[in-house]
Amino acid sequence: MPYEPPTHTVERSLRATTGAKVIAGVDEVGRGAWAGPVTVCAAVTGLRRPPEGLTDSKLLTVKRRETLAEQLRTWVTSYALGHASPEEIDDLGMTAALRLAAGRALEALPVRPDAVILDGKHDYLGSPWQVRTVIKGDQSCIAVAAASVIAKVQRDKMMAELGVDHADFGFAANAGYPSPVHKAALAERGPTPYHRLSWAYLDALPQWRHLKKVRNWADAGVPGIEGQLGFDF
Repeated sequence: MPYEPPTHTVERSLRATTGAKVIAGVDEVGRGAWAGPVTVCAAVTGLRRPPEGLTDSKLLTVKRRETLAEQLRTWVTSYALGHASPEEIDDLGMTAALRLAAGRALEALPVRPDAVILDGKHDYLGSPWQVRTVIKGDQSCIAVAAASVIAKVQRDKMMAELGVDHADFGFAANAGYPSPVHKAALAERGPTPYHRLSWAYLDALPQWRHLKKVRNWADAGVPGIEGQLGFDF
């Protein structure tokens, strides 16, 4: 399907209106997975022309995404990854876990960004970062698209490695997201050490429901289980 290539429009606007010089694009992957970390990439690109075909990682084939990620790692001015573990997701909720992972990525950059372009409509970062949210920023903003591709490829690789000892779950193919293979393995074997145990999929598994972690969401501005997918077995 044809798509408009991403641009530096938002970055140029931030430079003009705020005086920001170093601007990071930020995107996450793994929000809706049942297993594995949530991963955030922060990428600084400057205003250079990107590699051909750059767009939201979800619009790319696996092969193209991996090739593009390899190009991007040397093309970007800098990038860094941050992760929040399944345990942190269970303890903090997804919104706070995203904030934690994004903060880790941004703090790991060699130069602290003056501003951040964040994919989506909700600013889960907040102070002290100067944030511009952009809906579908992974399709429209070059820095966010670069972060999207790098984050997706890195997390997929991590999940394939975690799945070596849990072959029945198919992590190399589904990256911890719900799939028929993943659901069947859960029903038979129960969750692995890499599963998020506060999530609603356990409600549909009577034999494993006792493992579910329950926390009080009242102190979390947005429920930490937002983004969960496919609970019907």
